[in-house]
Amino acid sequence: MTARSPRPKTALKVDNLSKTFGLSRSFFGRSRPGVRAVRPVSFEVSAGETLGVVGESGCGKSTLARMLVGLTPPTGGQIEIEGKALNNADPAEFGRLIQYVFQDPISSLNPRKSIRQIIEAPLKLLHGMNRAERAARIREIFASVNLREDFLDRYPHEFSGGQAQRITIARALAAQARILILDEPVSALDVSVQAQVLNLLRALKQEFGLTYLFISHDLAVVEAVSDRVIVLYFGAVVEVGRAEKIFKNPKHPYTSLLAESAPVVGRALRAPEQKDSELPDPLNPPTGCAFAGRCPRATDLCRTTEPPLSQMGEDQFAACHHPL
Repeated sequence: MTARSPRPKTALKVDNLSKTFGLSRSFFGRSRPGVRAVRPVSFEVSAGETLGVVGESGCGKSTLARMLVGLTPPTGGQIEIEGKALNNADPAEFGRLIQYVFQDPISSLNPRKSIRQIIEAPLKLLHGMNRAERAARIREIFASVNLREDFLDRYPHEFSGGQAQRITIARALAAQARILILDEPVSALDVSVQAQVLNLLRALKQEFGLTYLFISHDLAVVEAVSDRVIVLYFGAVVEVGRAEKIFKNPKHPYTSLLAESAPVVGRALRAPEQKDSELPDPLNPPTGCAFAGRCPRATDLCRTTEPPLSQMGEDQFAACHHPL
């Protein structure tokens, strides 16, 4: 592996990043409201850290991830990688610094290209390697993800889900990016295969000094692999904290709801007590706290004033007027 330059302490910094879909004007010039998929969010990820991102479907996890790698342009805010602000002017610059591992590995691989062609693409386009350099690099990468070299001349449909996910991880490693965005990387896999892929990711992080943003709705997986966790609700960060603390001692009622909703062996399944089980209407967002309609602790203050993200203990922050 080639030597790398010293790394800044902060690998990824997000400042007031937001995304609104459907902004447009009518025939008469009147502006039409859009859907705020991600409200202004700010956070930092330290070099070598794994930051978990959790929340139910529709909370903005994947939209946030796609903005971080340039697949979706943000409406506002700024992304900095290792102290440098990024934009879409040079997509190759994005690719050399940050890569995306998709939820469905099979559909993320081009079915008309062999695995060798897929892995070679970032080596050619991002690093300009010649054939001999590419061959040596591919052998090194495949050894790291425990794949046989004879797989290189096969096509994506010939592999299982676990093998295909190892290939997508190998493709991300080929770009030599320091940050990987892992968007539900094991949710499409069998449980036994999930453990293998998670152990592989842990080993690769140590071997290559990687930084992970791990997105999942599986709280057990997130708690097991993450150093810190941010909780998203309705496109906004509602809680941030150390992984070992945030689900055992949540401050925001929504985090508590997620923890109570997760199935546990030996515990009967039951629906948590709440006023409403649905997310608010994105075309008609509520005033105040977006979770107020589902929160048993909500008061008039919650329905009129949006709570700021405030410190609720050591290394733990929550956006709640009446924290647990």
